[in-house]
Amino acid sequence: MNGQRGDDLDDDFVPDELVATSGEEDNGPGDDIGGLLSADEDAEEAEVHIKEKPTTEKKRKRREKEKERKIKKRKMAETETVEVTEPLSVAAQPAHKLADYVSSMQVKAFPAMSGIELNDVLIPESSIADTTIWTGSRSLDNLVDFIIQGMSFHITSSRFLPTLHTRLSQRSKLAGAPTLLFIAGAALRVADATRVLKDKRLRREKGADVAKLFAKHFKLEEHVSYLKRSKIGSAVGTPGRIGKLLCETDALLVTQLTHIILDISHQDPKKRSLLDIPETRDEVFRTVLGAPKVLKGIQEGRIQLVLF
Repeated sequence: MNGQRGDDLDDDFVPDELVATSGEEDNGPGDDIGGLLSADEDAEEAEVHIKEKPTTEKKRKRREKEKERKIKKRKMAETETVEVTEPLSVAAQPAHKLADYVSSMQVKAFPAMSGIELNDVLIPESSIADTTIWTGSRSLDNLVDFIIQGMSFHITSSRFLPTLHTRLSQRSKLAGAPTLLFIAGAALRVADATRVLKDKRLRREKGADVAKLFAKHFKLEEHVSYLKRSKIGSAVGTPGRIGKLLCETDALLVTQLTHIILDISHQDPKKRSLLDIPETRDEVFRTVLGAPKVLKGIQEGRIQLVLF
């Protein structure tokens, strides 16, 4: 059988309509490469847009939250500033109000005492320093300036207070005989106050040492031994340890004592001051201010009580 060549087709050949149409469809619009690519790109753009939308929304919400946090932080800072400056310390009141305050604390420390008995241990107003001239905060950061400036004079007893700064800068002549007792509620506070009172502006070059007296880590006998051989200008301690040294030993003398500072502006984590805590309040009035020689010095006006 002879193979048929293209030239052998009949002159009257008519192409099959179905075959022609099929060939045209292969190259028709449905197979247009540009159209297919364009459609794919549109689909990709739509997909990217869908993905970007939630991402943009997340960023917007994150910015809003950050803005809210900043506003809240600023408000908290403003609130804290108000809490630091208010209310004023009890110690900032005039002497006559401080006398009432001290008297009310004494009543709590001696609940079984009658009115007549309380009069025997009463601390007179004239022996309570009026420090209203000092308008700064009563913090340890300001203690040195408080002593130098805030206690530069006393309205009713000016002959006593001017001596404190002067006396702290002088070396004591007797062992265990401080000019100042600083009473704080806890050992850590005692340690902090001791460092402050060692400031050269108070002691200068010849100033006496500053004793640190609290029960934690130190036996009573150790403090007795230290005081009997040391000439100190100030003694900082808890009321429990100072009270024991005053009432149970002869190591802590009051012959040179002119001032007792009560650290009542400082508060513990429960917002309680030295005189708010029953244990320390009782020790202050019974064994420190209530020590016979100390009480006598206060009532005679030789010792000033200072509320810091």
